[in-house]
Amino acid sequence: MRFVPGLADMHRMTAILLAERAPQDARILVLGAGGGMELKALAEAQPGWTFDGVDPAPEMLKLAARTLGPLADRVDLHEGYIEDAPEGPFDAAVCLLTLHFLEREERERTVAEIHRRLAPGAPFVAVHASFPQSAAERALWLSRYAAFAIAAGIEPAIAENARAAVDASLPAIEPEDDEAIFRTAGFSDVSQFYAAFTWRGWVAYA
Repeated sequence: MRFVPGLADMHRMTAILLAERAPQDARILVLGAGGGMELKALAEAQPGWTFDGVDPAPEMLKLAARTLGPLADRVDLHEGYIEDAPEGPFDAAVCLLTLHFLEREERERTVAEIHRRLAPGAPFVAVHASFPQSAAERALWLSRYAAFAIAAGIEPAIAENARAAVDASLPAIEPEDDEAIFRTAGFSDVSQFYAAFTWRGWVAYA
């Protein structure tokens, strides 16, 4: 994940933020869990937590199971979207590097469904692409996105192809609009804890 600055540290920060309110035996909802990286990081950080991971891609769920290894017995994996997640109530929820794929209306619905599945006061951590969207600012930030990837060891042609693909198809919105979506869904005390070029992360409470 050399396109995301400080990914491992972002996972550590996520665990810290959840642990501020989640109990030692917390049940955690992880939306966009394919690959299993955040599931593994959170499971290693808190040995008493259990998880429900949701992702629409079967192959990514298989990868998550392999990534988890012996930790997999604390995780239930579900193929699908937020409506396919268990009803809860969950003690916390996480959605990392996922919401930026959703158009605004679907993003609003998804965040509201996450909120509905959380116990009162439960923390929610979200991290995704969120940056200024005027034509000039979008071009500037995406050029920085590609430049970071190249500096991290990605081949320049691959980085440029990724930049072009993001520019053509990713429905990113302004950070202020992302925060408004969280509040409209019912979350309170929304605060940003992570910012790295095109990426932003927030913690909020149900």
